[in-house]
Parts: sequence; C-alpha cells; structure tokens
Amino acid sequence: MMSMLGHWSPELTLERLMLVMEGQAGWLELLLALLALLCANYISKRLAQRHFQLAEAHNWSFGKYLLFRLLFPLSAQLLTQLFALLWLLWHGHASVILPIAAMLLFWMSAIRLFTAIVRHALPTGKVERNTEHLLAMLLWLGFAAWLTGVDTLVLDWLESFRFHVGKNQLNLLMILSALVWVSVILVGALWLSKLIEKRVMKVGDIDMNLRFVICKLTRTLMIIGAVLVALPIVGIDLTVLSVFGGALGVGLGFGLQKIASNYVSGFIILLDRSIRIGDRLMVDGRVGYVGKITARYVVLKGLDGSEVLVPNEALIANTVINQSYTDKQIWISMPVQVAYDSDLELVQRLLREAANHPRVMTDPAPNAFVTAFAESGINLEVGLWVRDPENGMMGLRSDIYLRIWKLFKEHDIHIPFPQRELRVINQPAPLH
Repeated sequence: MMSMLGHWSPELTLERLMLVMEGQAGWLELLLALLALLCANYISKRLAQRHFQLAEAHNWSFGKYLLFRLLFPLSAQLLTQLFALLWLLWHGHASVILPIAAMLLFWMSAIRLFTAIVRHALPTGKVERNTEHLLAMLLWLGFAAWLTGVDTLVLDWLESFRFHVGKNQLNLLMILSALVWVSVILVGALWLSKLIEKRVMKVGDIDMNLRFVICKLTRTLMIIGAVLVALPIVGIDLTVLSVFGGALGVGLGFGLQKIASNYVSGFIILLDRSIRIGDRLMVDGRVGYVGKITARYVVLKGLDGSEVLVPNEALIANTVINQSYTDKQIWISMPVQVAYDSDLELVQRLLREAANHPRVMTDPAPNAFVTAFAESGINLEVGLWVRDPENGMMGLRSDIYLRIWKLFKEHDIHIPFPQRELRVINQPAPLH
C-alpha cells in the first residue's frame, strides 16, 4: 500500500486530489472507492450473520471480538487495494483517491485494534464502552490533524507552555507524552493480565481459590512492572520510589492499615480455602451466599437478593458460621402443636410422611419428635435435611406445612389454639 502512495505528504496529496477531481478520472476513482465500501459492508454483514451471534457478544473472547470489529475495514481495504492495482494495470499510472481510501481504512483498522485492546483490559460495563468510543474519537481527530497538517501547530503550541518544577523544566507536550506512555503500558499490562486470568480460570485441575490467588498476584505484579517500566521512559528516576515507599509506610501506619489488613486477609481467605465461592455463611445474624471475593471485601448475597460487602478483616478476626464448609446440606426443624387427645404415634407418622419432598434428603430420612407438653397442646417438631438450601426455605416450609394441614384434616387431628375461661366475680344479683 505504501508503494502505491509514493512519498506521502498531506499537502501534496490534497493538491493532487483537487486536480484529479476536476476530471472524469477522479469521479471514476471515487465511484470505485464507494463500490469497494458497499461490497465490504455486504461481505462483513453476511460473515457476521453466519459466524457471529450478536446476542452473545458479552461472552466473546478477545480474538472473536477483534475479528468482528476488523471484518469491515480489512475487507474494504483489500477491495480498495485490488481496485487500485487494476487501475494501475489498466491506465498505466497510479490512482490518487483509492490509495487515500486505503490509508483511511488502514487507520480505521489500527484504531479498532487499539480500542479493542483497551476495552478488553477494562472491567465490563458502561465505562468500558464509553472509553472505547472516546479513544476512537480522539484517534480520528489526531489522524485528521496529521492529514491536514494541523498537528505541527498543536505540538508547537503545547511545547510553548513551559514551567519549572524544582530544577527541571517541563512543558505540556512532555506531560501529555508521559501520560500517554504510562496509559499505554498500563493498558497493555491489564490486557495481558486479563488474558492470563481467563486461561487460569479455565484450568479445572486447580482449586478455585488458588486460581483466584494466581489471578490477583498476576495482576498486581503486572501493574507494578508496568509502573517500573513506564517511569524511566517518561524520564522519572526510580529513586523517587524510595521516598514514595516511605510515605506509603507512614500512611499505612496511620490511616491505611485497614486497607492493608483487608488486602492481606483476602489472600489468607483464598489460600486457606476457609471460604469459597458459593459457600453459605452466617455473619452477624445474616445468612447469604458468597458471590465474589475481592482484595478488600467479600460479597454476601442474601436470599432476598440484597448484597452485603463484608470486609475481609471481619471474616478473619470474627467467628463466621460456614454452613457449607464440608457439604451444603442443611438441617431444619418445623414446630407443630396438636391437641392432647391426639394419637402421638399417628401424628409422628403423618409428620414424616408430610416431610417427603423432592428437596428433602432421604438419607438421613425426616423424623418427628415430641418436644414438650405445652399449655394449649403437645409440641412436636419435624426435622429434615435440605439438599439444595440455595433455592430458599420459605417455599419448602410452605409445601410441608400445607401437606401437614391436609393430612391432619384427613385423620381428624386437631391443632389447638389458646382458650380462656372468663369468670365474673361479685356479679350483682339480677333485678326481679
């Protein structure tokens, strides 16, 4: 492509473009360029419909997403280059518009490649999509400035703003260059760590907690390495890190000890495997399932859908009831009261029968117990083991109580309710 462009110069190319558009050949080249774009658009849409399910785009890998984004610019560039070659063979001289279109398409491919890497490195969400669009817009503006020759004026203007920091003289161009280099290196580190994380999470032979530890350590080391590489590139001496390390130590001693404690506690939880994803915990009287373990907190999702962020330090320092540490089955009991004239052996048999439910374990089987002779009746409890507590308990209790009600109705067993006798003392004699 660069051979067809010859010596690329924005001013020279715009001048040649103006001259070409004055004749019929320029309009023919423009028509061929539009034809290449239309054909590429048709080809890319057909390939996307056949090989890419847009409804599952959020589950695409980086390679699949990148290929989807490059379908149109690559196919359009290929067709444009082909038309430019045919033009050269037919007319005996190189075209002007077709190489310019190829250059624009090449820049579109480069922009989509870079923004795809940035999007893949960032967490999934609105920030991810907005950042991709913002970067694409900035890169297109930069390309337009270079194409029109405005970039030289902008760079000179940025370099003209000079100021001193200590003995060093800085300008806006140096600061922006430093920010760009640091951002590029950090994004590359995050992207590479995310690729490693996906590979590690797919290894089924390694314990889940150990996989989380490997992923967190990899990301931390990648970010630290990126900072160590980026600082010398932008001209910052690494010896300043000793001062920063001292300041960080003082900060940890006074105000950041909780953050450091939570961070270390998170690694301890992952390494000793006391808490795992999906475990049912009881913390401060609240029951929920572990949905996520981060460096600072554990996400505990309750059965009502609410989520509690429990600091890692609280899980290390306090007593935590892990109801699924060995297995996830949970024993529950359901109180029932019957009248004193009831056949207790029949009542126990009916309670065991009512507890036969698809969600209730058969080994050990449900059982019924007499617990107390109360004021209004005899108290019993039916105990059972639930095989899937993650599906909630209210529906299960309701089903069993409803079956108990029906069985008691069929066998004429009464559930007592409090009864009181009212005696009026010193009642006046009735009037005759």
